Parts: sequence; structure tokens; C-alpha cells
Amino acid sequence: MTLETLALIPLLPLVAAAITSGVQCGRRSAGIAIAAMLGSCVLALMACSESWGMAADTHKTFDIEWLTVGGTAINFGFVLDPLTGAMAAMVTFVGLLIFIFSFGYMKDDKRMARFFCYLSLFAAGMLGLVLANSLLLLFMCWEIVGVASYLLISFWNHKPEAAAAGKKAFIVTRIGDMGFLIGILLAFKSTGTLMLYDGGAGLLETGMAGTVLGFKTAAVVSLLLFCGAAGKSGQLPLHVWLPDAMEGPTPVSALIHAATMVAAGVFLVARAMPMFVDGGTLPVVAWVGALTALVAAFIALGQYDIKRILAYSTVSQLGLMMVGLGVGGVAIGMFHLLTHAFFKALLFIGAGSIIHGCHEEQDIRKMGGVWKSMRITSIAYLCGTAALVAFPFTSGFFSKDEILAGAWAAHRPIFWIAAFASLLTAIYMTRQCLYVFTGAHRGEHEPHESPKVMTVPLVILAVAALGLGAVARETIFAKLPGSAFPHETIVIVVSIAVALGGILIGWLVYGGRELGEAPDPLAVAPLREKLWFDELYAATVGRLWNLMAIIWEQLNELLLFVRDMAVALARALSSAVAIGGDRRFIDTFAFDGLCEKLRDSSWAVTRPQNGFLPSYLRLIAFGAVALGLLLFWMI
Repeated sequence: MTLETLALIPLLPLVAAAITSGVQCGRRSAGIAIAAMLGSCVLALMACSESWGMAADTHKTFDIEWLTVGGTAINFGFVLDPLTGAMAAMVTFVGLLIFIFSFGYMKDDKRMARFFCYLSLFAAGMLGLVLANSLLLLFMCWEIVGVASYLLISFWNHKPEAAAAGKKAFIVTRIGDMGFLIGILLAFKSTGTLMLYDGGAGLLETGMAGTVLGFKTAAVVSLLLFCGAAGKSGQLPLHVWLPDAMEGPTPVSALIHAATMVAAGVFLVARAMPMFVDGGTLPVVAWVGALTALVAAFIALGQYDIKRILAYSTVSQLGLMMVGLGVGGVAIGMFHLLTHAFFKALLFIGAGSIIHGCHEEQDIRKMGGVWKSMRITSIAYLCGTAALVAFPFTSGFFSKDEILAGAWAAHRPIFWIAAFASLLTAIYMTRQCLYVFTGAHRGEHEPHESPKVMTVPLVILAVAALGLGAVARETIFAKLPGSAFPHETIVIVVSIAVALGGILIGWLVYGGRELGEAPDPLAVAPLREKLWFDELYAATVGRLWNLMAIIWEQLNELLLFVRDMAVALARALSSAVAIGGDRRFIDTFAFDGLCEKLRDSSWAVTRPQNGFLPSYLRLIAFGAVALGLLLFWMI
């Protein structure tokens, strides 16, 4: 395929979004969106196949001039390399399956057409982000993804929780995006370009000279970019938006908050890896990721909403991806991103199928016995669970094993934190499965299996969740740049022990209990309340924001008072000048007064000129006498 064809990959969903924005029929809108996504998937798979023949450090680019500012040309462009090819193929393939699943899940929604319009807009932004060769174009697509995420999370805006979750996601991610934007401006100031690869002159090829506030420019820029990545990928302390985003429809959770959007931050770090290496900031990435993985795994233990458990699991896994990038480079982090995209998308749409079959019930305490009525969904969900807990020889096992091997070689404390987070993952997923699938059904209505349009994508993703890791390890993983670490015996033992040990602990704690009736031994108050992060932010940042709002309001009132006083003073001065200066002084004594006196003087002077000859003779005689007297006096 030609490099120009890369532009069609994000363009097809964008055109679909434009067309479906004027379509009222939900089925027709779904057909257009799915067809566009299918076309993008085919092109992305072709691009991925072509990228496999390239070396890890080879980049093919297609650039066009967008605008010129002074003597600087701002170009837009697309890049093809193994990282782009693998990411584009994953986004389009998983996205296509979720689009198809959405057709069945949203068939009774009156706003189905608008939903697929938003999905297409999101897909266009995400694919543009993945393919961008310009940091500015990447940021523009990054913001499109943010807007589409807000629209999809708050899609059911008749629910106050959904509307609030959409605003929370938008605001929190904007905090990180502010750092991202400042990083872009600083990178441009330092290098004079925004192109990532430009024949040896790009941002990722030349390096950044100089310092900022005593720190290396590359270090400052990379940390600012990481702020944006932390916001999108739900890293501490900006993770609080992602669990609330589960208020959106389940396909949104699967597409945005499991497979693609939240992976954008990880992809950004992978794409800008030379900056992080040059700036020496990879340990920051690794530590933030490790702490995020551990905290999110703890919180997941105390949740009862099936989607919220998966949401915190996503936060934890994103933390592990950051650990992989921080300790081993692009290959390890992206390997787990790709495998996670498939098995977490499977878990989310599997949860959607369970919720659909349980008549929109999401509380695992009110489920149970789902295995008996929903065999296909249950088997697929268990396959995704096995991959998530890194059960031996599933896709998650291979990718998580690489993370642990890299952490063991680079940072031993991070290795043990990541291993403990993986142990907790196996425990809370075992807990969830026992609540959902075993025992008698505890809800009001008996569950039923979902239609084939929903179960077929589940089966496809289940196969990928089980077998993708082994295949990708020998293909995609080998093509991505990064370090390969030896798998020492302790790493293998710990990797298997945390998976099987977590399952065993979960079974020992919850097996044989009257689930839904007896108190949950692990769901203690701090975990149920999400370690009070929201309350902490409300008591600190929220109150500070309210205080600043009050101060600003009072300052605004003061400024309005000063403005009114200034206007009143100006009005008084203008009146004084107009009346006292212009009318009384200028008009009376200056211009108008002088004119009046000149007029009077001219009248007095012209009075002798009356046209009577006797008067003229008298004046002549008087003048002659006066002249004679003057001469006599002078002589």
C-alpha cells in the first residue's frame, strides 16, 4: 500500500461520523459506521503487514504542508513503523468487533444513530492519534478523542450520574492535557519543529539541547507529556475519572476505557520514548505505574458493580503497562497493551452481555447462577478472566511475564509491587466470577443468553485472549524497539505463583459462602469507598477551588466597583470640562469671547464711516489741528 493510503484509515470513520450526523435511522447509521470501520480495519491490517517487513528503527512518513507562520512551515503527516502498524491494527480490529456488538446492545435505544456518530468520531480521532507524525496533529486528535469520550460517557445524560461522569472525565483529563500542551510549546521553542520524524531533523531524531529552570529540556518536556499520558491513562493522581466513566453504555466502556482511549497515554509514552530516555525520566514512569497498579488493585477488591471492578482493573493494568515502558522500553509496554486490549474488551462486552441478560442489573450481589443460562457468555468471560489474571499460557501470561522480567532486571522493588498487584488481580477476579457464575440466581428475573450479534464478537475475542500472546510474542513483540530480559527462575516462579495463588486465595475466601447474603470479608470500608480519593479531592482541591471561586467573585465585584467609580469620575470630569472649561471659559473668555469683543471693536471702529461729508470734514479738521500741535510740540 502507498503511504498516502494511511490517511484513509482515520478518514473513513470521520466521513462516517459526518454522514451519520444527519441520519435519523439507527440501523442505517450503524451500517454506515460498521462499513467504515471495516474499511479502516482492512487498510490497517495491510499497513501492519507492511510494517512487519521494516526494521524496528525504520520509519516511513507522508507529510503535507498545512500552514506557514513567518518563515516556519507547520506540516501534518502520517508515519508507518511497527509501533504504528500494530496499534492501528489493534484499534480497528477491536473497534470493529465492538461496533458490531453495539448494534445488538443499542438496538432499542432511540438515539442509536447519534451513538454510532459519536463512536465513529472517536475512532477517527484515535486512529489519527496513532498515525500522526506531527506532535500538533497528535494533540488535535488527542482532543477529538477527549470530546468524543465526553459525549459517549454522558450519552445517557438523563441520568445525573452519567452527566456528572462525563464532566468529571473531561475536566480531569484537561488537567493532564494542559501539561501536554505546555510540553508541545516548549519542544517547539527548543527545536523549531513539531514533526516526530523528518529525515533526521524531527523531534525524536535530533534531541533537545539546553536547560529549563536548571533541568534538561528533554526531561522537562517528557514529564509534561507524561502529564497528558497520566490523565488519559488514569494514572495516579488523575485516575479518579475512569471508574466513574462506567456510567456510559457498556460498548463505550469496552471501546474507550479498556482497549483504545486509555491506551493513548501509554502509546504517547511509547511514541516519545527517545525523549524519556534522553531526559532520564523513565524511572518516574515506572514508579507512577507501579503505585497506580497497586492502589487500583486494592480498590477493586471492595467494589460490587461488575463494570466498576473491571474499570479499576483497567487502571491497574495501565499501571503495569507504564511499568513495562519504564523498565524495558517500547516492546514490553506495548506488548501488554495489545494483549490487554483484547482480553479487557472481551471482559467489558462480556459484562455488557451479562448485564443485558440479567435485565440491566450490574450489582454482582444480585447475580449468581449466570453460568446455567448464559453458557457462551460465561465461557468467553472466563477466558478473558484467565488472560487477565495471567493464567499460564494465556495472552496475559506472556505479556505480564515480560513486565516482571524487566522489573526484576531494572528495579527489584517495582518487581515486587507489580507482582503483588498481579496477585490482587487474581483474587478480585476470582471473587467476581464466584459472585456472578456460581450458586442460585439472586436477582428478580432469570438471566437469558444474548443474541448472536453480541455473542459472536465475544467468541472471537475469547480466542484472541487465549492465543494472541504466544503469536504476538514471536511477531509483534520481536519487531518493537526495546530491551529483551532473561526470564530467571524466580521471575517464572513468581509469575505463576501470583496467578494460581490469587485464584486459590479467592476460592478459599469466597468458595462455599452464601454470596450476596453474608458480609464480604475483603470489601472493607476503605476499599468500598475507593480509599476516599474523591472525598480527599473534595476536601482539598474542591474546597480550594470553591475558595478561589469566592475570592474571584469578590475580586470581580471589587473590579466592577472600581470600574463604576472610574466611570463616575470620568463622567464628572467630562462634565466639569464640558461645562466649566468649554462653555464658561472657552466660550465666554477664549474663542467665543474674543470673537465677540473683536466684533464689538469693529463696530466701534466702523461707526465713523457713516457716509456723511460734514462728519468727514470735521474729522479732517480735527486731525489737521492735532497734527499741527504735534509738530509745534516737537519743534
